[in-house]
Amino acid sequence: MNLTIRETDRNEFFETENLTREAFWNLYKPGCDEHLALHQLRESTSYIPKLDLVALLDGRIVGHVITTKAKVVESVAPEDGDASLEVLCVGPICADPSLQGKGVGSQLMRQTIARAAGMGFKGIILYGDPAYYSRFGFENAQKYSISTHDNQNFDPFMALELYPGSLAGITGRFFEDPGFVTADAHLEEFEKLFPVKEKGEPRIILPV
Repeated sequence: MNLTIRETDRNEFFETENLTREAFWNLYKPGCDEHLALHQLRESTSYIPKLDLVALLDGRIVGHVITTKAKVVESVAPEDGDASLEVLCVGPICADPSLQGKGVGSQLMRQTIARAAGMGFKGIILYGDPAYYSRFGFENAQKYSISTHDNQNFDPFMALELYPGSLAGITGRFFEDPGFVTADAHLEEFEKLFPVKEKGEPRIILPV
C-alpha cells in the first residue's frame, strides 16, 4: 500500500482523535478512552510534534500514531536522589477500521522508529502485543532491567534500543506521561464532541 507519512497538522487534530475513537471503540472495553488520551498528550509537556504522524492514502487520513517523552527512573543512593533517562513511549496508534491488517500501522511504526533515531533519542518503550511489536525489534523490557512504574515485568511491556547499546547499563522504572490516564467525568464531556456511538461488549478481553 502506497502511503504518505507526514507530521499531523493542528487542523487535523480532531480528525485523528475521531479516527482513534473509531479504531478503539468497544475493543478493550465498552466504548474507549484512547481518543481522550491522545488529546491530553497533545496538551502535555511530553508532546513532540515531529513524532505526531498521520498516514494518508489518496490524500485521506487512514492512520495515526503519537510518540511522547517518557523516562526511566533509576533509584540510586538516597543522598544522591533519583537519576532518570529520557526515552519515548508510543501510542495510541491506529488505522482506519476498514484497512486494519493492511500494513498501515507497520508503516507508521517504521517511520516513528526511523525519525526517533534520527532525533537522537535512546529508546522506545511501550505496552503492546509481543507478536506484533517483536517484528520491529521490540523485546521484553526486562532484558534492559527496566520495569513498570510499580516494578512489574510481563511480555507486553516492551523496549527497543534506537541504536546498539543505547539502553545498556540502565536499571529503573518506567514512567509515561500522566496524559495516558483519563477521568470518567472528563471523558463524558469529551464524548459530546463526537457522533453518538453505542457501547457494547469488548472484542478483546485483556488479562488482569
